[in-house]
Amino acid sequence: MWTLAGFVLTLAAALAVALVVFLGPAEVPGHERVVLIRPGLSLPAIAADMERQGLIKSAQAFVFLAKLHSRMGAARAGEFLLSSGWTPQEILRVLTTTSGLQHRVQVREGLPWWTTAKLFEAEGLANREGFAQAMQNATLLEKYAIPAASAEGAKGAEGFLFPQTYQLPRSFDDSGAAAVEAMLKEFARQAKMLWPQGLPPADELRRIVILASLVERETGAASERARIAGVFANRLRLGMRLQCDPTTIYGLGPDFGGDLKRAHLEDPANPYNTYAHAGLPPGPICSPGLESLKAAQSPEAHGYIYFVAKGDGTHEFTSTLDEHNRAVTRFQRQRNKDTYRSTLR
Repeated sequence: MWTLAGFVLTLAAALAVALVVFLGPAEVPGHERVVLIRPGLSLPAIAADMERQGLIKSAQAFVFLAKLHSRMGAARAGEFLLSSGWTPQEILRVLTTTSGLQHRVQVREGLPWWTTAKLFEAEGLANREGFAQAMQNATLLEKYAIPAASAEGAKGAEGFLFPQTYQLPRSFDDSGAAAVEAMLKEFARQAKMLWPQGLPPADELRRIVILASLVERETGAASERARIAGVFANRLRLGMRLQCDPTTIYGLGPDFGGDLKRAHLEDPANPYNTYAHAGLPPGPICSPGLESLKAAQSPEAHGYIYFVAKGDGTHEFTSTLDEHNRAVTRFQRQRNKDTYRSTLR
């Protein structure tokens, strides 16, 4: 005859067997799947989806396991690479203690914001419209002490999107805010190395970043950065126009086809045209790296006011217009089109 004690023992043994069965791997050796968990998705719903995909044997057993370990509300949003060859315990650990898959985005120095946005868009971390809106987000800019862009044509966080390699999880709203914030946060971190006593006043910081962006676009040679910054500093001091091709090109926007014409250089409607307008452009034209920021902070003192690309990635620097014209003839008009290159990039 069955006794209560015997029934309880039998039931406990059956439950133990069930747990061993259902809390073991769904299959061996197993297959991998990427599971997308959106914000706010409940653990029972996550478990049901994993059961449908064959990653676990029982959604109910998985939920029981989560309750047992007080992990019901601990699942994180993100993308997770899971295997049906793992135990539910391991899957629970990954879902509740890791950040999931990270997407690697390498942003090199000298890129304008729209090219940077494309890099994040390619990894599903942003879209161009959302990225552009995040760049203008006053709350985000204030959080990282980014000076507001007050001049006509300036693009919010342009110049402060620090070039670096980023590892970010999937963005679910495609707003671009997470990508922009990561780059502004990195700028703030890097700026502490340049200004350990604190950032310069807003207007001075913006001036340095604008100048650094011009330096970044004009040369890829580390040895030239401070010298080119010095040329621009000399021109500004003398009241000469900067006549910087990259600023004019930036003002033409992402649809510029690459053929810079005289009409472009004579167009005053382009606020970034430093042939038509005196002084620095209204805002940075790219994301400068730390070395270009250092160069803009401390330009080399010299008497040069001209430079021309030599065709090997470096430049010839001159102090008079006659010297400059001779350099143009030598390095531009007589150049070998097959081997010529303007920068080291």
